[in-house]
Amino acid sequence: MKKIYQLTIGVILTSLALSSCHKLEVPVKSQLTSAVFPTTPDQYNSIIGAIYTRFRQDYSVGFWQVQSHSTDESVQPAYGGNWFDGGRYMQLHLHTWNKDNALLSVVYSYFSDMIGMSNQSLYILQDSPAGDTKTESIAQIRTMRAYAYFQLMDMFGSVPLDTIYGSKVTQANAPREEIFNFIESELKQAIPNLSPTKDGQTYGKANRYTAFALLAKLYINAAIYTGTPRWNETVNACDSVINAGGGILYGFEFRDKYLSMFYPENGSTNKEFIFAIPYDASTSSGYMFHARYDLNRNLGMKYHYSGATVGSNIDPVINLTTGNGLVNTKPSGPRMTTAEYFSNFNDPNDIRNQQWLSGKQYWADGNPIMVKTTKKGYDQFYAGSDGSASYTYQLELSPNFTLRQNPSTFDCGNDEIAWNMGTRNIKFLADYTNTISRNQNNDIPVFRYSDIILMKAEAILRGATPTNGQTALSLVNSLRANRTTSLAWTTVTLNDIYSERAREMAWETWRRNDMIRFGKFEDGYGVKTNTEAYRRIFPIPQSALSTNNKLVQNSGY
Repeated sequence: MKKIYQLTIGVILTSLALSSCHKLEVPVKSQLTSAVFPTTPDQYNSIIGAIYTRFRQDYSVGFWQVQSHSTDESVQPAYGGNWFDGGRYMQLHLHTWNKDNALLSVVYSYFSDMIGMSNQSLYILQDSPAGDTKTESIAQIRTMRAYAYFQLMDMFGSVPLDTIYGSKVTQANAPREEIFNFIESELKQAIPNLSPTKDGQTYGKANRYTAFALLAKLYINAAIYTGTPRWNETVNACDSVINAGGGILYGFEFRDKYLSMFYPENGSTNKEFIFAIPYDASTSSGYMFHARYDLNRNLGMKYHYSGATVGSNIDPVINLTTGNGLVNTKPSGPRMTTAEYFSNFNDPNDIRNQQWLSGKQYWADGNPIMVKTTKKGYDQFYAGSDGSASYTYQLELSPNFTLRQNPSTFDCGNDEIAWNMGTRNIKFLADYTNTISRNQNNDIPVFRYSDIILMKAEAILRGATPTNGQTALSLVNSLRANRTTSLAWTTVTLNDIYSERAREMAWETWRRNDMIRFGKFEDGYGVKTNTEAYRRIFPIPQSALSTNNKLVQNSGY
């Protein structure tokens, strides 16, 4: 079972004790004073655990949806009204969101909560006994707070800069550059005190190289955030990860391991994961169910979606065969990629192609996957008098989606044609180890070694001084040598880097960040035509405006 950091009773008791201390006339009843708690590593972990637990909760659902559905990477249409959900997904794809979009409110609160928890934890630790554990714990907390501020700054631009726990004074938006400078300062101060090791004890926690990876993200986007490029600083931050442990702490997984590093049994031995979120299907304090959204609903049995079993049936017909252990539990299956994004996967020798499901589908033995329905069930617009007649077809996933039922509500229809639209991603494979719930054990990478390599290559192409004898071309080829058997590239351009990032970082929450930096966010893709540049920053949600009257709405909204 994966190790999950929980908020323990110790944190709750400590918080209660501290809240009593604000009223000087009320004697402290708890024995958990700063002199005795926290003092051990486990006690410090119990305090920090609240932040990591919150981090895990919305990363793979609300945050993922905002970052990916607002780009060409993914789209989630409606099906006969199913999954319309007030238009929240439609608005992300069409770039028509406003301050009332529910998902924007979720992610704003998500990272604001992490900042608040970090401030509270730092307050709790301020009077605890000095020592290495305290110093390292504070560095972890400051790094996680810097990460939360990075995401708020990236998505919402100018946000309140609040580092004081317990203050009842609301803060106005701080300029984006001020947030940038705060993040940079926090990380630089934290780095010397963060753990330089990579093992089972540091897995899922922010170590020194987590901070350097975040610095690299900060610097490579500096021209967007502040107007001033920081290409050489990007390279230096990347080099700090590349050279970690004498250059052997992190590295590439070989081509034959690329797919499995994202599977349900992944974990701390992965060479590429710099910082990851360890998910555990048995806990309800964090949800990772990509397969629920990504798998076509007729593919549950083939990919061992929770509750879907073939039993002793041989090549069962979906919706027809019964008995012998067959249970056809269906994934919801509403989301897909766009044809524009999928066009990046154009090298037949690239292992990364295998994360996609497209075209006709087959069982592992090569037999076609057949699905039984009716003529009307297959095509709701079938006009023949025999619409209730039985109809069996081979499952085939079409490359595009079409709003056949109602374009104004982003609706493809509610029949087999609609549900089989779109190329599907199975990078985070359905959890074949969990038969109880749709939750998954797949750990999710936040920062990965290949991302560091691509950022360094990009920074060099944009003007940074090369280091360590590495060029943009040699860096990209070092990655591709572990992904494809095709010949090495002889030249590389920024557009090549952009396409390579699409292939390498699919479904890992960085596409919006990339599209903005490469000037592609306003492009047309799917059925999106809106080119408004102010949408590179989301609006401050109404939920935040309602609780803080000092906030100023972002331009354009």
